[in-house]
Amino acid sequence: MSVEGTGQQEAANLHDLLDRPIANYVGGEWTRPSGGVAETVVDPATGETLGETPNSTESDVDAAVGVADEAFEEWRQTPVEERIQPLFRFKSLLEEHQSEIAELLVREHGKTRAEAEGELRRGIENVEVACGAPTLLQGGHLQHAAPGIDETAVRHPLGVFTAITPFNFPGMIPLWFLPYAVACGNAFVLKPSERTPYTAIALFELLERAGFPEGVVSLVHGGPDTVNALLTHDDVVGASFVGSTGVAEHVYETAAANGKRVQAQGGAKNHVIVSDAADLSYAAEKTVSSAFANTGQRCLANPVAVVHDDVYDEFAELVVDRTAAQTVGNGLDDGVDIGPVVSGEAKARIESAIETGVEEGAELLLDGREQAASDEGSFLAPSVFGEVTPEMTIATEELFGPVLALIRAGDLDEAIDIANRSRYGNAASVFTNRGDEAATCRHELEAGNVGINVGTAAPMAFFHFGGRKDSFFGDLHAQAEDVVRFYTDETVYIERWPDRED
Repeated sequence: MSVEGTGQQEAANLHDLLDRPIANYVGGEWTRPSGGVAETVVDPATGETLGETPNSTESDVDAAVGVADEAFEEWRQTPVEERIQPLFRFKSLLEEHQSEIAELLVREHGKTRAEAEGELRRGIENVEVACGAPTLLQGGHLQHAAPGIDETAVRHPLGVFTAITPFNFPGMIPLWFLPYAVACGNAFVLKPSERTPYTAIALFELLERAGFPEGVVSLVHGGPDTVNALLTHDDVVGASFVGSTGVAEHVYETAAANGKRVQAQGGAKNHVIVSDAADLSYAAEKTVSSAFANTGQRCLANPVAVVHDDVYDEFAELVVDRTAAQTVGNGLDDGVDIGPVVSGEAKARIESAIETGVEEGAELLLDGREQAASDEGSFLAPSVFGEVTPEMTIATEELFGPVLALIRAGDLDEAIDIANRSRYGNAASVFTNRGDEAATCRHELEAGNVGINVGTAAPMAFFHFGGRKDSFFGDLHAQAEDVVRFYTDETVYIERWPDRED
């Protein structure tokens, strides 16, 4: 399938992708990987099998990286203003086909249509920022840095980069990386989650139509062996990753040991702090939204709320009432607030964690296991625990599901201490109407993204996505200037002309 042929025609109706075998996109053509099945893709709302994700073998990966490496040599010489033109077209195509991609995303992931649309909007924002590469790539210049010497820093692309992206945001997270990498002059190979391949295929259908030269963008499917083949390939210069902490550590160590640049976003256990000066109704609304959006399957969820003892009981009642009012169902149906979790295995794991919370002595204020939206699919309604202590499993381990734990704190200092005990440092939020408390949290919370009266501390695309402790491995983060620095290196030119008079 060539760039000029079937790919462009198929993209006119992205719903048709479910009728096609899942394939790699390499050198402007769609090709079936040569390995066995990596994962059966199932609609988590209905249990329907949508397709089978194949494994890309070492030879498949080698073919993709080889084509990308060849394309890089010409692409790096392409003027930056020309490099961003396909991105402008890609942005337009994403907006034109946003609803179609969102429906595919719901089918393979389970989130609601509104959540899918919002995720894609966030991804499009990153494409918009990457289109500013002519400004983002500018280095520094200092005249008369020393007697008779001028110095100039110039950013250069490095080669073939890869990204290994997760199931929970299959539309947004690839766009944290791909647009910036290619705008900077690199070639790019995406390895999406084997659980959610169709959204990535839809993105590449549109990338094909956008007019990127063959080999500049490539898509390979597969599981752990495919990942390792990319991380150890001699012609891959760097890797981006988002996923669980255990896998993030593996990606970081493996890529670094093989001389790659690497940025690896890991897991999270984010905390909300609710002051006695907070607007409790507003804080409850935003806490419920943060904890249960995307069925709790996101690294910016706030599954722990540390609440001042004076307002704990009132806040707990507000949270339980709001949570009980959430509608669980198929994400394609109108009026649904919460879809299924991604799989039956995930549901069983979360239910086991809920039982552990009960066994460890927490008070189960609302048991999501008692509600079922359907006998089919992997539905799990949200659960709320009260009287949780900081050392309990439900307060320390990432459950990646719709479970919220409420902890009492005597004052703000104790609340901050509880939040900072976590081995994770992805995000935190505080609800207060006191400026001094907000300032204290800004300075003392050990998290890369901190929200003040914001339920979900998600930075805009023109700021980097932070992360600390076991939530991030590397130096430069996703999005904005950080990721531009990751995808380039600077050469400093030191220039002197002895005959110059000035």
